[in-house]
Amino acid sequence: MDYHAIAPKDLLKIKTLGELKASGYQPISIKEELRKNLIQKIKAKQNVFEGIWGYEDTVIPDIERAILSKHNINLLGLRGQAKTRIARMMTLLLDEYVPVIEGSELNDDPLMPLSSFAKDLITQRGDHTPISWWHRSDRYTEKLATPDVSVADLIGDVDPIKAATMKLSYNDERVIHYGLVPRSHRSIFVINELPDLQARIQVALFNILQEGDIQIRGFKLRLPLDIQFVFTANPEDYTNRGSIVTPLKDRIESQIITHYPKSIEIGKKITAQEANLKGKPMDRIHVPELLKDLIEQIAVEARNSEFVDEKSGVSARLTISALENLVSAAERRLYLNDEQETVARIADLMGVIPAITGKVELVYEGEQEGAGLVAYNLIGKAIRTVFVDYFPSPEQKKKDKEGNPYVIPLAWFGEGNTLDLLTSQSDKTYKVELHQVPGLEDLVTKSIPRLAEKEKEFFMEFLLHGLAEYSQLSKRMLDTGLQFKDLFSSMFEMGNPTDDFDEDDE
Repeated sequence: MDYHAIAPKDLLKIKTLGELKASGYQPISIKEELRKNLIQKIKAKQNVFEGIWGYEDTVIPDIERAILSKHNINLLGLRGQAKTRIARMMTLLLDEYVPVIEGSELNDDPLMPLSSFAKDLITQRGDHTPISWWHRSDRYTEKLATPDVSVADLIGDVDPIKAATMKLSYNDERVIHYGLVPRSHRSIFVINELPDLQARIQVALFNILQEGDIQIRGFKLRLPLDIQFVFTANPEDYTNRGSIVTPLKDRIESQIITHYPKSIEIGKKITAQEANLKGKPMDRIHVPELLKDLIEQIAVEARNSEFVDEKSGVSARLTISALENLVSAAERRLYLNDEQETVARIADLMGVIPAITGKVELVYEGEQEGAGLVAYNLIGKAIRTVFVDYFPSPEQKKKDKEGNPYVIPLAWFGEGNTLDLLTSQSDKTYKVELHQVPGLEDLVTKSIPRLAEKEKEFFMEFLLHGLAEYSQLSKRMLDTGLQFKDLFSSMFEMGNPTDDFDEDDE
């Protein structure tokens, strides 16, 4: 009988060791199992790591090579780079079900038992030994490395209560309480943030990685464990909170470096996939594509900012939370004004500041307001960067012989006019406010071909923000929104601390 031709539902009907032997089952190591199933996936042109974007040509080929080489893996990268998700998705490369001896603490393979319990049971019952089936989703163990993790947690220890209850000598193997690692026999075992594990605990992993066995409290016990190890680490940790001890690094065969999305488009795919917008009235809220680009650009600016600690990194969770907050800002306005539909605005980006402040580590921690100012600045930088993709650069046009196309709206502000765009403003009021600025609509329609009618005011607002970021207008953050006015007149006023906060201003 060909064991591999048996359907999973028929495997579950096999209940004894004798029936398992008759099926043609042969033991296989977990690394060989991963390798076998990966080869099948590669041949079938199937994507194992579905939903992991931006790693198709970099990280995923490295992981596949490591699996084909039957290596333990260390995923090294900054936070929010899908390291743990990748580890969890490796379970999809396991067989759907594998047999275990029923009641076995160490998930013993019926044809290759490890524990004394399994060996004794087979001796007593032979081919009638009961078999159960273990699903691949259960063959995954994850442990977050913290300073309080002990060798007993990972490897095991003598259990005096068990010895007393069962009236056993401490020389009896049955008094051992096994830790997470032995209980993960025939599984994928993940240790997150490995450098946070104390050095003496890391040492306890040496034998498991090299020889595949463990020792507990001096017991002459050899357990050739069958485990696929995956570790994750942040490069910062090598020099900051802790480090991976050199002999342990030497024993982890493949170290794979992860990275952030290399383009705005990839970032948008990740954000759209992960953002929790379920239950929101998305049929009534239109989010222009430009706003999604700006959210990704904020993360790019943060990763390049001199105010943000680059060793800490800027997680993809920033853009995910930012998109959720942006949609919520538009949703709140929808309910406040009892409107049927609305378009998200540039001013709604002020509502994503709380999603940014908790996701960036500043180089210099100062007052609590510091993170808020940096977040506001990052939004401005993103607008400034993207602005020239849609409109002529105000800096170049000032020197252009053909004249400045922005002169009409700038002249209107120069006459002392101000424009307030409030976060809770109804769509009707919002449009009226923008259309009172002469020249804005003409600039938008000339600069953006095939402009959707419902996005016209959005781009008019974007134009004002861009002019402010290029120091053509003053933009002031109010408690209830934003105020635009002439730059020259604002210099004579005591402004909000967020006025013109930009490290690139000259």
